[in-house]
Amino acid sequence: MLKELCIAVAVTTIIASSSYAMAKEGCGGECASCHTLTPGEATGLLKKIGGTVTSVRQAPARGLFELLVEKDGQRGVLLMDYGKKHLIQGAVFNVETLEQVVAHKKELTPPKQTTSLDVKAIPVGHSVVMGNPKGSKKLYVFTDPDCPYCRKGHVELKKLAGITTDVAIHIMLFPLPMHPGAYDKARTVLETQSLEMLDKAFEGKDVPKPSHESSKKAVDEIVKFANANGISGTPTMVLPDGTIQVGMRDAETMKRMLEVK
Repeated sequence: MLKELCIAVAVTTIIASSSYAMAKEGCGGECASCHTLTPGEATGLLKKIGGTVTSVRQAPARGLFELLVEKDGQRGVLLMDYGKKHLIQGAVFNVETLEQVVAHKKELTPPKQTTSLDVKAIPVGHSVVMGNPKGSKKLYVFTDPDCPYCRKGHVELKKLAGITTDVAIHIMLFPLPMHPGAYDKARTVLETQSLEMLDKAFEGKDVPKPSHESSKKAVDEIVKFANANGISGTPTMVLPDGTIQVGMRDAETMKRMLEVK
């Protein structure tokens, strides 16, 4: 949810012929007069995802509600159709200006972005290590197995591990609230400490359910650390000197970045 990055900019174009046909027949006035949704009702509709809807407004795109959702101390928006049957995750952009438009803009004003952190404080004991665990260069990647950009980035991380022998890549599994299935996947990977299981999770394949309570604590500690240090989206990299880089790079670029740190 949150500042999604997951790190994606998703342009959602909706062409609903039925709603426009209705407009021709007389539903061209104020949408809120016909279509309503309360925060309580919306919270009930999102029970499979979890979280609390604190506000519902008409979305900038016709035919949609915009829901302000809070979960695990994070806040973000989801879109829901007037039929209350479908959710849309992503951003809405003005076609002319290409600027993002959002009904809850004031509520989503992002905090000042943290640009660096103390790498010694990163809970690496809860990471999965790709590359050379004893490598002198350390790369810390906060990533979500259900984030499409993280999945592309995971491919580049595997390439990076193949073209350098002196880098320890610490995978910090950071499941976002908008990906409800990612939490258990992260737990399973941490329980097994298996690179094969890590690959399966990022390839979208089925992985076993977690079975140890300790993995829940481990994932929660990663999430707590990320939230406390200005990391709110995935993928996010932390370089050896603590510099935070939002987003992923290709393997060759990451190799060069690590060589100068």
